Amino acid sequence: MKTMVQNGVRGAITLFIFALVFTALMAGTYALTKDIVLGNEKAAKVALIAQVLPKGSFDNDILSDAMAQDAATLKQLNAEVGAQIYRAKKGSDTVAVVVETVAPDGYSGKIKLLVGVGKDGQVLGVRVVAHKETPGLGDYIEVVKSNWILGFDGKSLQAPDASRWKVKKDGGDFDYTAGATISPRAVVKAVKNTLDYVSAQQTALFGAQ
Repeated sequence: MKTMVQNGVRGAITLFIFALVFTALMAGTYALTKDIVLGNEKAAKVALIAQVLPKGSFDNDILSDAMAQDAATLKQLNAEVGAQIYRAKKGSDTVAVVVETVAPDGYSGKIKLLVGVGKDGQVLGVRVVAHKETPGLGDYIEVVKSNWILGFDGKSLQAPDASRWKVKKDGGDFDYTAGATISPRAVVKAVKNTLDYVSAQQTALFGAQ
């Protein structure tokens, strides 16, 4: 009996020491790699944002010039808590904004987007950040699988007219793939919604003209 108790104590002590050493190793690894991981995440974010802005169009640290969307903005853009609006600046002049927005009515759920909008109200670029659309059908909204998303470049609330911001099946100007109308319809609606927001908040976003 005494031997069993001693063996049990030794086993418990061994497990405790193992857990202590493992925890120390994990903590040490985290401390050593934390800055690298954060740096990689930041670089990836900047690279994604840069896809919706003309090359060389800004010279600021765009992540540092981000503003968190307030409750009213989140609701208007159907965005999630923590969504940002990034200001792209040339010198001290805000030349564009990149808006995190969401198309809530995709075929399989939400489609998260980044929309770049210039001071003149033109779309500079749109990219899909995340979606759950049907592979091989609705996923052509991704730039790596189709150039469809590039069709927004240069568009504004004036060109086409606001009433034409629909897919062609609905009487608008935007293409779609046969049998896959829901995904592009949702994205078109979300991009226009973003342009409406930027237009209404022109002074707040870009300053007095």
